[in-house]
Amino acid sequence: MPITLHRGDITTDAAADAIVNAANSTLLGGGGVDGAIHRAAGPSLLAQCRRIGGCATGDAVITGAGDLPVRHVIHTVGPVWRGGGHGEPELLASCHRRSIALAAAHGCTRVAFPAISCGVYGYPLDLAAAVAVEAAAAAIREHPVEVRFWLFDAAAHAAFERALR
Repeated sequence: MPITLHRGDITTDAAADAIVNAANSTLLGGGGVDGAIHRAAGPSLLAQCRRIGGCATGDAVITGAGDLPVRHVIHTVGPVWRGGGHGEPELLASCHRRSIALAAAHGCTRVAFPAISCGVYGYPLDLAAAVAVEAAAAAIREHPVEVRFWLFDAAAHAAFERALR
């Protein structure tokens, strides 16, 4: 299955079956892509997240998608960058593997990902892109889904383009 890159707003991806949310551990919304997904999905997404009660770093959970043009939102909690020596690459890879496994288990064939941990969590773009692409490529060998990375700006798109080469 392919890995493709897209530039723009992940919440507009009507071709995906699931959108991955770069969530915080409370799942109650926040800034960046998390806030954008919650705003676009409407209040039912927050209600579903409240019922789940949270998610550990490196793990993922799935909900319905509210008003988004997809069936599911997969919430994953990426690591905060602390220099790279505190398990950040393994946790970020786990976010991608767990999200793809959840998507496949729920019948999804196309999954849209943001650049997890690259906003306020401070993960360097080039390092995150390399981990994300490698983890996604490995995961789709086991769970054949299409991975669609949505990158909000030119710098993120360029980093993921380099990682795909």
